[in-house]
Amino acid sequence: MDQTLRQLGELLLGAVPTVIMLAVLYALYSVIVHKPLQKVLAERRSKTEGAVEKSKADIAAAEARTSEYEQKLREARATVFRAQEAKRQAAVQARANAVNEARTKAQAQVQAAKAGIESDRAAAEKGLQGEAAALAQEIVRRVLQPAGAGR
Repeated sequence: MDQTLRQLGELLLGAVPTVIMLAVLYALYSVIVHKPLQKVLAERRSKTEGAVEKSKADIAAAEARTSEYEQKLREARATVFRAQEAKRQAAVQARANAVNEARTKAQAQVQAAKAGIESDRAAAEKGLQGEAAALAQEIVRRVLQPAGAGR
């Protein structure tokens, strides 16, 4: 057992330079590679987060512009609709005016025709009264005429 312990002691004593070299290597790795790498990664992370925040701000600005564009588009459509509605109302009013004018002319023509018919009726009535009077005289003359005189 003594020999095993002695061999173990020699092994540990031989491992001391390896442990020291490993510690020095770890320290050098830490200083030369790990710390600069952590610094670069932190810088990259901050730039990435900054880019993400900038892209979020750009997206928000684009959404605001889109919203503004859509609002202007709605207003333009409303303006066009109002203009179309005004034109339609003007056309309806013009049609109503034309109908009223035609109705007025038709009523005037009907009144003129009624007046013409009335004057024709009055003239016909006068003519009939004159003829009736002439016929009545003829009838009276023939009735009153002696029986053998006119035939």
